[in-house]
Amino acid sequence: MIKEKMTEEIHISKVQSRIYTLVKQRGVILSYSNVKPLQSLLHVFILMGILLVNDACSQKIPSKNLIMNNKDTNQYSIQKTEAEWKEQLTDAEFHVLRNKGTERPYTSEFEHFWEPGVYVCKGCGAELFEAKTKFDAGCGWPSFYKSINPVAVKEILDKSHGMVRTEVVCAKCGGHLGHVFNDGFDQPTGLRYCINGVSLGFKKKED
Repeated sequence: MIKEKMTEEIHISKVQSRIYTLVKQRGVILSYSNVKPLQSLLHVFILMGILLVNDACSQKIPSKNLIMNNKDTNQYSIQKTEAEWKEQLTDAEFHVLRNKGTERPYTSEFEHFWEPGVYVCKGCGAELFEAKTKFDAGCGWPSFYKSINPVAVKEILDKSHGMVRTEVVCAKCGGHLGHVFNDGFDQPTGLRYCINGVSLGFKKKED
């Protein structure tokens, strides 16, 4: 019972931190003292709803290379059948990478992982993000302010779930990674690549 309460309080604290950061960045008149006392589960759900709306409205400005859909699978150099992907990947990896699923927040092994190195695609091993560009966005998923190079990932217009977002996929195999938003206000690029940890592997930096 005590452990469950501590877990709930930690989650509430993270949500409050994210709300406070967004409020501060957007210049909204709301003091932290007004956020801090919200301890009930109902309030947490309300705050999470606010975050979802904020993220939905934080659509990255489309780039010139934005793909309008992801139906042309031949655009990727690595091609495998669904059966081959299922044999290679775990159920969780397949769900995210091939079915565009989303892992639960705060569950990734990379949530509090800060070792130097390079994050790679779990599907094909392609290098995607450098560890030095990773930051704590307080959103529950590994976040980066830029990809390792301009052609490492592809950006696709995503109108699913009643929202307009920019999906991010691996440029080599087309595996779903997450989405990119323009709410990385305190980062060099102003962007937040919100990535599912289960879609990533890690290559430690050689000494």
